[in-house]
Amino acid sequence: MRARAVLKPPEITHHYADANGIRLHYAAAGSGPLVLFLHGFPEFWYAWRAQLLEFGRDRLAVAPDQRGHNLSGKPEGVDAYKARHLIADIRALALALDRPRFTLVAHDWGGAIAWSLAIAHPEMVDRLVIVNALHPIPFARELGGNPEHQKASSYMNLFRDAKAERVMSEDGYRRLARMSVDGWNASDEERRAYHEAWAQPGALTCMLNWYRASPFYPPIGDDPGAARLKLDPKDFVVRVSTLVIWGMRDEFLRPSLLDGLDACVPDLRIERIEDGTHWVIHEQPERVNALIRGFIDA
Repeated sequence: MRARAVLKPPEITHHYADANGIRLHYAAAGSGPLVLFLHGFPEFWYAWRAQLLEFGRDRLAVAPDQRGHNLSGKPEGVDAYKARHLIADIRALALALDRPRFTLVAHDWGGAIAWSLAIAHPEMVDRLVIVNALHPIPFARELGGNPEHQKASSYMNLFRDAKAERVMSEDGYRRLARMSVDGWNASDEERRAYHEAWAQPGALTCMLNWYRASPFYPPIGDDPGAARLKLDPKDFVVRVSTLVIWGMRDEFLRPSLLDGLDACVPDLRIERIEDGTHWVIHEQPERVNALIRGFIDA
């Protein structure tokens, strides 16, 4: 009997693309149909290392540094980080890669952009995988009327504040680390990589501008926040086959965001990871990979 061949993991390479008027850095592995991975805050392409190695075996797996993060372009001003620009970046990147249709996998803020892209441009998205990320309709509902979720999301108002850069960078990014790399017990190598990304000139302000540009935030003082939004659910229907993976111990985005999601996503599958936190892609990469693989290969 012949021994079964052991495939070497693909090499991760680094590239730049001119997309939507800015220069986007991205990491890539493999070849074939495109699977695009979108990171959240305060992450960068590095969050998807395990996925690039897994899906680069039989696809072109690509993870960009999104606008304002790490090595990608950092346009000035809050308006440059409104959702329409973030969505246009990803569309332009896919077209620059000559892949007008692709599978989209996203976490946290990346997931918010992925939801919006799939809503606006379903013709581009073959399959959608969301990991602990807000859909506009349940998020507006929870921010507007659920005190538990308002408390869990109160950090958003700090990130919108003018003092956020000082608070999040002091003591060697201590508070930012406490909200992220400490949460998934990152290795020393990971910590160094994240600190280096956060320290890129202008990066922290640009990353925080994602929050400042968004209309989704909890009430603060006399400002009702997202409660003032009047969203019509019919405008936010996702007409793409979708898998949602949710770490149920998420302290930032509570599991109540899953309630009623099926009304917004007719073709929906939800996989709950009971012992996973908001950082489940870091904590349990093999399990997350297996769930994604089972969904996109079906």
